[in-house]
Amino acid sequence: MEAWPDDFRCPITLEVMTDPVILPSGHTFERRSIQRWLDGGHLTCPVTNLPLPPSPPLIPNHALRRLIAAVAPSAVAAPVPSEGPAQGRQEAAPAVQSSSSVAALLRLAKSGAAGRREVLESGNAAVLLRHAAAGDEAATRALLLLTLDGDDARVGLVADGAVDALSAAVRRGGAVAALAATALTSLATVDVNKCSIGAHPSVIPELVGLLRRGGPRERREAATALYELCKLPENRRRAVREGVAPALADFAAVGSARAVEVLGLLAKCREGRQELCKIPGIVSVLSGVAGSGTSRAIEQAVLVLNWICSESNELALEAIKLGAFQLCETLVNDDNCKIAKNAVELARTLETA
Repeated sequence: MEAWPDDFRCPITLEVMTDPVILPSGHTFERRSIQRWLDGGHLTCPVTNLPLPPSPPLIPNHALRRLIAAVAPSAVAAPVPSEGPAQGRQEAAPAVQSSSSVAALLRLAKSGAAGRREVLESGNAAVLLRHAAAGDEAATRALLLLTLDGDDARVGLVADGAVDALSAAVRRGGAVAALAATALTSLATVDVNKCSIGAHPSVIPELVGLLRRGGPRERREAATALYELCKLPENRRRAVREGVAPALADFAAVGSARAVEVLGLLAKCREGRQELCKIPGIVSVLSGVAGSGTSRAIEQAVLVLNWICSESNELALEAIKLGAFQLCETLVNDDNCKIAKNAVELARTLETA
């Protein structure tokens, strides 16, 4: 058996997938395998064992399919019918290649909704994708503008390969990476895209890398993209496995409210709480945010403190030493009812330590 990445293999058959589809649970399977599972009367996800909705949709994972095709062309079957229109548009597109043409497409995208539709319907989004993957800032900015043209445009761009291109742009770092991360955030506002983008083997790792190594703007946009993606439970676990928790804690320590919000999402899963408990100084970081952050950051910092103190008696004692009881006494009177509620629950947790 060849050493293919696990993400290439169907969790049911362990074979390299030729027609990968995503369940509402966020996991990807070979279409035939998961269809047999569902036809057999199973009403749960084979990986998580969590219940599925009646007649769950099987969403083509175009990004993964393209990646498998690039690595092992012989492993992938003929294109699924849903890809036909997108490919047809690309074949009919004008041969636009030069940087001056990219600039013209950017102007068209900036001109308004009609201009963006013209770019999308002409097939020239494919040109922008190629240039964005190569690190072209103008092409990446134009793609970001195209993502503002509604949910249909967002789903269509993902089907046309936008995730591959934007992931490559994030890898390049700098201004183009910040733009690409922002575009991924916009694409991920559609629930079905959260599945496709999160399941892509390189997107979350690249965003975590940008969060670690980027400048302030790049880190901010990476954290925002991760926040949108981690609204899907499976993406939280993926991000935790890629080591996002320490990077977020570092960013939160220098005042990022968005990083604290992502920590709040991670803490909703057991794997996330366990990783947070391992981070040196995490109690100090969260206590600092809870004492002087924005309203939203305080709410999330107190919530995460409560979760990790519930997981670890040692961390609860550390929080007490750092003045968590006094902090709670102040916050229970906060005008924000969520902050006050979280402070009460944290105080109760600390009382049992």
